[in-house]
Amino acid sequence: MEIYLVRHTETICEKGVCYGQSDVAIAEPFDLVFENIISQLPPEAIIFSSPLKRCSILAKHIQKRIKTISYQEDKRLMEMNFGDWEMKNWNDILSEQLNPWMEDFVNIPASNGESFVELHNRVGQFLSHQISEEIKQPVIIISHAGVIRSILCHHTFLPLKDAFTNKVDFGQVIKIVL
Repeated sequence: MEIYLVRHTETICEKGVCYGQSDVAIAEPFDLVFENIISQLPPEAIIFSSPLKRCSILAKHIQKRIKTISYQEDKRLMEMNFGDWEMKNWNDILSEQLNPWMEDFVNIPASNGESFVELHNRVGQFLSHQISEEIKQPVIIISHAGVIRSILCHHTFLPLKDAFTNKVDFGQVIKIVL
């Protein structure tokens, strides 16, 4: 089975702002970027998307342009919950909170948020419940960098501490085969 992992396009947030599960808008115009993404996708697929608008806007655009077998938004595909850090500049987060997380983001949660292993577990639940060997059609997953890195760790057995070795750019399409 082919799975196409698609990261949302650029947001309106300034660089350096932490916006995990905050529902921020995408930068416009996005039509050309969307067309480039669609050109890399199969003509027919099952689509899953994070419900955050930076993903769902793209997902609904794709849904209109290809033959969609089914479309579903799933909260398990949301980006990491950064809790108290949401919409703060990374430089403004207290070092006594940020430094332990930076040293072990896998196990230590953001303040009132979640750790990468918690994100990885919910992504694993999504994969085990939604992606089965019986599916013969291509699958498109529109999501976030953290979720895509988690899926790639599931797929390649890459240790979570090494997840950031997978570069995931805005609007990038990564094809994997199960």
